[in-house]
Amino acid sequence: MLIERFRWWHIAEVLPIEEDLFGAEKWSSAMFWNELAQRNFYIVATEGDDLLGYAGLSATDDEAWVQNIAVRRTGQRRGVGRAMLEALLGEAERRGIKQTLLEVAIDNMPAQRLYATYDFEPVGIRRGYYQPSNTDALVMMRNA
Repeated sequence: MLIERFRWWHIAEVLPIEEDLFGAEKWSSAMFWNELAQRNFYIVATEGDDLLGYAGLSATDDEAWVQNIAVRRTGQRRGVGRAMLEALLGEAERRGIKQTLLEVAIDNMPAQRLYATYDFEPVGIRRGYYQPSNTDALVMMRNA
């Protein structure tokens, strides 16, 4: 598996993954273009010609936010998400950021368990955050 920077040409490859994993709550191509235009740190995980997943981090001087981590269903349970999370946390550390936060669906226990292994702790709930499903988001935070 190779982890590399997410580039504009990856957008078309991630959209089917978005559709499959997130349905009506999927990100649009314009949202990915905006993330890249903002110079947020985005990566893809590939294996040969297959794009297995993607992840993103936005950062200020004080804190970073994990924007998303998504792994194609055929790539799940193989350490892809873990490897991308480690790359995001490594980038936050490289920038000297002391606090990293993320939002995760309240019912996504596998992701919450993964984040907990990296010392993320629950700090709040955003009611109805994910739309149109109206699913709550658990806000988790990690101090470097």
